[in-house]
Amino acid sequence: MKGLMRNRLVQLGLATALLYLLLVQPNHPSALTWRALMAFPLELPAILLGLAALGQTRIAVVLRFVVTAILVVIAILKGADFAMFSALSRGFNPVADLPLIEAGLRLLSSTMGLGLTLLAVCTTLVVIASVVALIWWATGVWAGIAPLGSMARAIVTAGAVVFAGLTVADVSHAKGWGVPFDLTFNPPGTALTAKIGVERVQMVRATLSDLETFRAVVLSDPYAEQSGLLDLIDRDVVIVFVESYGRTSHDTPLFADLHRATLNTGEARLADRGLAMASGYLASPTRGGQSWLAHSTFANGLLINDQIRYRAALVSGRQTLFHLAAQSGFATAAVMPQITMSWPEAAFMGFDTVLAARDLGYKGLPFNWVTMPDQFTFAALDRLLRNDGRTQPRFIQLATGSSHAPWVPVPEMVDWDQIGDGQIFNDMATAGDTPKMVWRDHDRVRDQYRLAIDYALQAVLSYAERHADNPPLIVILGDHQAAGFVALDDRMDVP
Repeated sequence: MKGLMRNRLVQLGLATALLYLLLVQPNHPSALTWRALMAFPLELPAILLGLAALGQTRIAVVLRFVVTAILVVIAILKGADFAMFSALSRGFNPVADLPLIEAGLRLLSSTMGLGLTLLAVCTTLVVIASVVALIWWATGVWAGIAPLGSMARAIVTAGAVVFAGLTVADVSHAKGWGVPFDLTFNPPGTALTAKIGVERVQMVRATLSDLETFRAVVLSDPYAEQSGLLDLIDRDVVIVFVESYGRTSHDTPLFADLHRATLNTGEARLADRGLAMASGYLASPTRGGQSWLAHSTFANGLLINDQIRYRAALVSGRQTLFHLAAQSGFATAAVMPQITMSWPEAAFMGFDTVLAARDLGYKGLPFNWVTMPDQFTFAALDRLLRNDGRTQPRFIQLATGSSHAPWVPVPEMVDWDQIGDGQIFNDMATAGDTPKMVWRDHDRVRDQYRLAIDYALQAVLSYAERHADNPPLIVILGDHQAAGFVALDDRMDVP
């Protein structure tokens, strides 16, 4: 009998510990410390006492289904939050961010390899299935407590109701719904389950409401009926988005010492050729990734900071900057070396010509996820667009790729006349350590990022100098900061 009792107590302890760990699971990297275990989730006693009070009844089975489903869904949301905060410095939006899963898997594959990526996906699915099974077991242990007497059942039920009420009150305090005091001790950054669930419901509602407002704003375009807005520009225009180029390159000593020196040297060389540079800052709509949001914000003149707004802008019929350029007589084009699949969005953005990776003529080896070095992209820009014999001015968007993660390996500048079909870069593409080796050490990642941004700046400044005798108007801007742990900066600003 004592052995059975001891075994039962061990099961209750393990079941309680499992549910406790799920409830205090952190959703932010800052909370991934032992202090997270000091949190007290009010949901825990409400669940345990509720299961004990209901016992092995049909209602208890329903409660177990509900608890299991909610805890698994919110555990997945917390994991998604953790990943998004690490990469993009914001939480996961269930409405807007689902398309990012594919992009994330492709980047993971380029960093770790296809085999390890598939292993990671399979491991994740196994973990989720295991969590489902463990929660079902843990709730069954508490529902299987020996039948309670009427008095004990009443006391346990009252306790469950009290803690459920306290949980609601705690969420109310956190959301500013009227309770003036915090009922729990939660270390900074620890987000408990009930709060996460309420936040996601609110986020979905807010996202859908924002979409309706945004659709109205998209259709309110003061430039829609105007023409000739860019008639005073008398030369080619090249809009260059430098991948992952943020304000940290100017302010953070680890990066600024090198990047400012490159910019200053480039400015001096251009000044010697009679050209001028002017700089400022913009606030990007994104951080750490989703470059297309920055491209679309720039083209539309609207804040497009998630996939929902992006899709809404595309199908709205709104004129972009490139439509306006076409009305002023420019031939519009996009040079996108990182586009490797179909890009139907281009049809809505006002480009007469789209040159994706396969169109640029690169025959060299890829630099892991990066399809080709930036210098080759600029050379292809001239070969395919600017030197094709046409007299019509060009209005071109070019997005660089060499400073995109994983930043391994970093190309070096070569003689422009020796670029050819790009095979000159083959030795560089296979040089140095693999991304898998580099990404084990955040300091090494930052150093590679530092070198990659510097290469991108060298390429664009060298291209400008190369065309000093007949210069286009070049607008160089970052699309977004790199992820916070790389950039050491969480601001939205880009040069």
